[in-house]
Formats: sequence, C-alpha cells, structure tokens
Amino acid sequence: MNETMKTLLNRRSIRKYKSEQIKDEELNAVLEAGKYAPSGANQQSALFIVVQNKNVIEKLSKMNAAVMGKENIDPYYGAPTIILVLADESKATPIEDASLALGNMYSAAYSLGIGSCWIHRTKEMFESEEGKALLKEWGIKGDYIGVGSCILGYPDCDHPKAAPRKDNFVVMVK
Repeated sequence: MNETMKTLLNRRSIRKYKSEQIKDEELNAVLEAGKYAPSGANQQSALFIVVQNKNVIEKLSKMNAAVMGKENIDPYYGAPTIILVLADESKATPIEDASLALGNMYSAAYSLGIGSCWIHRTKEMFESEEGKALLKEWGIKGDYIGVGSCILGYPDCDHPKAAPRKDNFVVMVK
C-alpha cells in the first residue's frame, strides 16, 4: 500500500495534546496542503486564520463552548494551534471548498506526525457579534462563513484505533 493510502486509512482525530508548539515548517506544510485542495471553479474561497496566541485560543475556546451552552470545557482539547477555516460566501461552493481544504490539512498533519481534529461551531462563532468583531480586529473584510476549525499539536495519547466501518457503505451501479 502506498504512503498516501496509509495516511488516509490511519489518520484519526486526536483529543489530547502536549503543550509544545508545532514547528513553523510543519504548520506551513499543513497550510500548503490546504491551499492546494480542490475548489469549485478554482475560486479558492477558503480562508485560513492561524491562531497560536494562548490568550486568543482561550477566548475562542470560551466562544465555542458558549455555542454549546457549556462552561469550563475546552472544545479545542488543549491544542497549541488552531486553524479557523472560513469561506467567502459569494463564491460558487464555499462550504465544499473549505471542507476539502480541512480534509487535506488533516491528512498532511498526520503524515508529519502532528495530531489534528475537526472542531465544529465555527459558523456560529463567527455569526456572533463577538466573532464579527474579531474578524474586524484581524483585518478580515468580506462575507465569510465559518466552516470548521483544524486543531493541531503533538499527540499526548496513544494513537486511536479505527472504528469498524459500516456495512453497505458502497453501492455499485454498473
């Protein structure tokens, strides 16, 4: 089996991280993989916001937890890097484009020995006034929709085993 297939079949979501920050070259490789994801009409609608500042991560964590109606939890599992993925709503397929970019980033991270996990509620976070204010503070203009967050870090746990795949996953029409 080639390395790409091994990566695709073995990558799992990681929910426990070491506090050590990932290396810039690893982060840049993950971002590059996201940039080269397919996009509708090659419009490249995805936008990546990289957050490594602990205070900002704490603020984002509280915002994300608030969407769930919870307090005192960290939806980002202590990951030292968060890539917020938004997409330009005016493009042909913004959600699909950003989702493909996220998928590429998770596979790239695994191939580099970096743990990752998709974190939801990015849409609701950046629909809020607080989220809109952050985008403005960061100099982001336009109509963007939050699609998902890619958390990254060095795993501080054993590699999870794959759950069994369901039956009847494929229907062949010939």
